[in-house]
Amino acid sequence: MSHPSASHSPSPPSTAGHRVEQLFEILIFGSRWIQAPLYGGLIVAELLYAAKFLTELWHMIVHFREETETLFMLGVLSLIDVTMVANLLTMVIIGGYATFVSKLDLETHPDRPEWLTHVDPGTIKIKLAASLVGISSIHLLKAFVDVTNENPEHIKWKIFIHMTFLGSAIFLAYTDKLMQRDRKH
Repeated sequence: MSHPSASHSPSPPSTAGHRVEQLFEILIFGSRWIQAPLYGGLIVAELLYAAKFLTELWHMIVHFREETETLFMLGVLSLIDVTMVANLLTMVIIGGYATFVSKLDLETHPDRPEWLTHVDPGTIKIKLAASLVGISSIHLLKAFVDVTNENPEHIKWKIFIHMTFLGSAIFLAYTDKLMQRDRKH
């Protein structure tokens, strides 16, 4: 014997209003592709960072003999800084695109980054915050290495900004940990 409600299940109304709603929802979902050119622009910015890196590296090579150890160290720190910003851009481009625009079909790609297997907006935020702390650390280290040419007030602000980034990163990681714990329960 069949259940009485199973034979008389109502079908969704096929009204003009329902069709308009469906089209609007398709439009909303499709709007994620508006972000694709933004990620393309970030790729261009990353190319510019690569050019900046090569320019600074060439300058270091050409002026290697006449640079003091302090200037050379500042040059190396600048190269690290550019590299860290490029890493940040890569995370935003790949992670953001995969999270907000379209899944990347990289399941069998041998160079697939490990972090991409568990990317979500929370993970991206924490990685971004950690990258900002690293970049801020490099700027602070550059200020300490060249302390004689730095304004003490600027150093204080750099320390304050660095501590703000550090506190934010710790807070984001703690919040994400609490949210993951709540999801498991």
